[in-house]
Amino acid sequence: MSRLILFNKPYGVLTQFSDSAGRPTLADYIPVQKVYAAGRLDADSEGLVVLTDDGAAQARITDPRHKLAKLYRVQVEGLPTDEALQQLAAGVDLGDFCTRPCLAHRIAEPHGLWQRNPPIRYRAAIPTSWLEIVLREGKNRQVRRMTAKVGFPTLRLIRWAVGDWTLAGLSPGQWCEIEVSGQPDAKRRVNVCNAPKNRGVNNTLPKPKLKETP
Repeated sequence: MSRLILFNKPYGVLTQFSDSAGRPTLADYIPVQKVYAAGRLDADSEGLVVLTDDGAAQARITDPRHKLAKLYRVQVEGLPTDEALQQLAAGVDLGDFCTRPCLAHRIAEPHGLWQRNPPIRYRAAIPTSWLEIVLREGKNRQVRRMTAKVGFPTLRLIRWAVGDWTLAGLSPGQWCEIEVSGQPDAKRRVNVCNAPKNRGVNNTLPKPKLKETP
């Protein structure tokens, strides 16, 4: 059976297993061999990274032809107007490409949101707000470029879901392994027991068992 892992990537962690400059990588959190990230998430972004050892599954997750939805919760500078949201939803010309139509709407600050380390710079004179954006493509730094283009720069970016897989139950640095059924299905989650230790990986959390590095 193929392996598939969901990981809540903290801020500053690279979506690769090694780095010549010594920056934090997936290897600092996930003691599983021969799995690879299905798509990247920038170091300054947080949230869901899906890893697998199945090349076909990796292609289904990353290839835009499959139009797998990716949901982002985005803190932006300012109070986005209806016009700005309509621009995001319709598609934005970023110069080198035009984004596909997407879903974009305002949300309240996500419930139970963890503190980012380092925290977002607070400026009393400039309000911030939260958006939820759902894309079916994934170009380099696309969400950040989109919100900046319509006048509301991104301050914090969290990928909450890829298809039906979500961050539900995963704190930053935690991961879990799920059963693969060919397509995303968050209901088919299974526990990882007796996983090898890696820099203090904790195997004693309540069910479903999650893994984390302090």
